[in-house]
Amino acid sequence: MASHASRPGRRLIVFALCIAALYGGVALGGDWSPKLGLDLQGGTRITLEASTETGEDITPEKLEEARGIIDQRVNGQGVSEAEVAVQGNRNIVVEIPGQNRKDLVDSVQQTAQLRFRLVAASAPGRPSPQSPSPSPSPSADGSGSADPSGEPSGGPSDEESEKPKVDKPEETATPRSRALSGGLVAADEQPKKKQSGKPSPTDDPTDDPTDDSSDEPSGDPTAVPPADPSTSKGAPVDQPLQWMDDPGGEWLQKFADYECPGTDATPEPVVDRSDEPLVTCDDEGTKYLLSSAVIQGTQLTGADAGIPQSQVQWVVDLTFDKTARETFANVTRSIANVTSPLTGQQKTFAIVLDGQVLTAPTVEGVIPNGRAQISGTFNQESAQTLANSLKYGALPLTFTVPVVSEEGPTLAADQLSAGLWAGGFGLLLVLVYCMLYYRGLGIVVIASLGIAGAITYAVVLAMSQAVNFTLTLPGIAGLIVGVGITADSFIVYFERIRDEMRDGKSMRVAVETAWPRARATCLAADTVSLLAAVVLYVFAIGVVKGFAFALGISTVIDIVVFFLFTKPMVSWLARFPFFNTGHKQSGLSAEALGVDRLPGVRRPATAGGNA
Repeated sequence: MASHASRPGRRLIVFALCIAALYGGVALGGDWSPKLGLDLQGGTRITLEASTETGEDITPEKLEEARGIIDQRVNGQGVSEAEVAVQGNRNIVVEIPGQNRKDLVDSVQQTAQLRFRLVAASAPGRPSPQSPSPSPSPSADGSGSADPSGEPSGGPSDEESEKPKVDKPEETATPRSRALSGGLVAADEQPKKKQSGKPSPTDDPTDDPTDDSSDEPSGDPTAVPPADPSTSKGAPVDQPLQWMDDPGGEWLQKFADYECPGTDATPEPVVDRSDEPLVTCDDEGTKYLLSSAVIQGTQLTGADAGIPQSQVQWVVDLTFDKTARETFANVTRSIANVTSPLTGQQKTFAIVLDGQVLTAPTVEGVIPNGRAQISGTFNQESAQTLANSLKYGALPLTFTVPVVSEEGPTLAADQLSAGLWAGGFGLLLVLVYCMLYYRGLGIVVIASLGIAGAITYAVVLAMSQAVNFTLTLPGIAGLIVGVGITADSFIVYFERIRDEMRDGKSMRVAVETAWPRARATCLAADTVSLLAAVVLYVFAIGVVKGFAFALGISTVIDIVVFFLFTKPMVSWLARFPFFNTGHKQSGLSAEALGVDRLPGVRRPATAGGNA
């Protein structure tokens, strides 16, 4: 044991350097004020009004489901302290702390209707340059294969065919494959034909139709619409698989006339009804003619991004519920590696969020089990962005945003000031009591609480910068509760030292022999507090999560301070005669311990007698 206590000064120096490094990291962020919650600094209040497409009743179950999804989107990391609550029988109110949280405001205002639709046709939706160059196509794909997003293409093998116009869809559509396009396979299969999201030229069944497209205008979707839309009624819209092959003249004309908004223009909201076809665009300017929805986003139970074993490319894994498995199996059976008679390209389906196409992958095989994998030229950011859009993008209701207002603090400044004064006064009482009862050992209490406060403040600042941790009144309460936990650790250790000294041990020996038992007791108490914080954080909602999170932080900090500061400091003080000889003001005198004299300490000499 002596070897462990022989260098307490060195431990204290190393601990001080760690605290200095922590503050150095905070200094790099340049912000010395923690982010405050809505109850301390005000913020933005958004009122969402729910409705349904069919006019059916808005049930409390659907409203609560929507509230939970919105809460996940704005509080995805659990520490931004946005409050999401149901108000009345059709409203959801979101309160976001801070005046400049436009990112969260946009996330809430995105009502997020996620749907899976079949692609009847796709084409460039923005005006093309006057002198197109065929070079972007091979440089983007790195091969002459068909674009895996299902977007129409004249095909590099037909570059010398009759019209350069056929190549334009390829030039515009190809860059998008770098981000979100790709192939779809069953999740338990490994892509055998590609790693880049493009089907192999040798196995792609669209090769022959692509070759034929040089002789027919059907390879260019912009040439498909008939002159008179009334001459072709098309297949019924409630039969998406048939409709994608024969959309009818009216919808083909709408598709031909449609133009995507420019890159600098603000897109107008798209009216996205699940039971009707849709003409829309993706964020790269490619327009799509889509069938009615075959699967709703609410039927998607999971979406995760990752890199499968033995592969190097990022993929997005999808999982559908039982109601969608059969539908998805039928759809993939009908379009997997099948050429569209309308466009001459491989059939695809599109994932549409709020009327905008997220991705349009090809299907490389039947997926019967409801577990699919989108593979393409993803990087980590694009794969995770797509997964998050799919995971948190399915609301069971449609919402309008009638009110967005800036709110002031919900608690008056004098109430906050009174709360801080109350916390400070309580802390002062703890310090005064420890100084009166433990005397010299009270120095350890003051120093340990000061160090714990400094670490807590640095951690709050660091998390505010790193993960947008927001401090609220419940969070402050959790940190103050941690002060009591830290004080309990001192009391357990000091009383254990006193017990050992009453048993006849010197202070230096008692400090070491008391440590194992005091350590076990404090770890047990801190474990209980930490478990309580975890349970609250997992099962609570709203600002209670903030209290639980702050309580967990303060409990962990107590363990760190107790092991790395309190124990070495007591061992260091035990070397001084003021403590190890039992001075009256040390808190370890014979009178304070209730014994006649301390072991190893001589009685003071008396008049006319021997020492």
